[in-house]
Amino acid sequence: MDFFHQNGCRISDHGIITLWCESYTESNVEQIFNQVRKGILQDIQAANQFRSALLHDMAVMYCELGWTQQFHLGALRNNNLRLFKLLGPDIGCDSINDRLLAEDMSAFFSRLDNENKLVRTIIYNLNARDNDMFATMIGNFQDGKIQGKIQWGAPWWFHDQKIGIEKHIETLSSLGLLSCFVGMLTDSRSLLSFTRHEYFRRILCNILGNDIEKGEIPNDIPLIGNMVKNICYHNAKKYFRFD
Repeated sequence: MDFFHQNGCRISDHGIITLWCESYTESNVEQIFNQVRKGILQDIQAANQFRSALLHDMAVMYCELGWTQQFHLGALRNNNLRLFKLLGPDIGCDSINDRLLAEDMSAFFSRLDNENKLVRTIIYNLNARDNDMFATMIGNFQDGKIQGKIQWGAPWWFHDQKIGIEKHIETLSSLGLLSCFVGMLTDSRSLLSFTRHEYFRRILCNILGNDIEKGEIPNDIPLIGNMVKNICYHNAKKYFRFD
């Protein structure tokens, strides 16, 4: 982590099942680690205790380094065992998981917040069932000092399409504060990635334009236009502290 920090890294990203937050002690975790090194298999409770300790300690380190942490949650990967054995992982046999996330997430953030170690955080859900939960969960841990410190990240994977983006924007504007949103992202360096941001901008502007026509938001182009600029550029620049 120090090596990456020295070379300019300021953002982490975890693609995990849930935000584990089991109770554990340092001696308990050390014992689990030593047993695994000896080849002794652990039960699911022990595995989750170790995951909880590792994830918590990494989050504390992100805080000390001043990084932003990201969590992509809710994928069920490598569903087709036959194709997994034949071709390996990441071959298109991943889908949406229906595991419940709220209680683990609440406990994980609350523990860090109680220790004053909760850094800028972005959470991404893959199951649209969790939209309302994610949109309200981020409100629990804002600190009033950093604008939009805890973010519900842009529609991810299966929801990175028109209906998914529309649902995300409508939910965030209903249950949160759309004006603080850091907008779309891409993990690709391809020239075609630019179209992803353009797609998002068009959908965002279409939703806001329809709201103006219906009289639900002010017909004030400078006001709404400035919010669009912030969501599509300035919020992210400020949030990630890019020079």
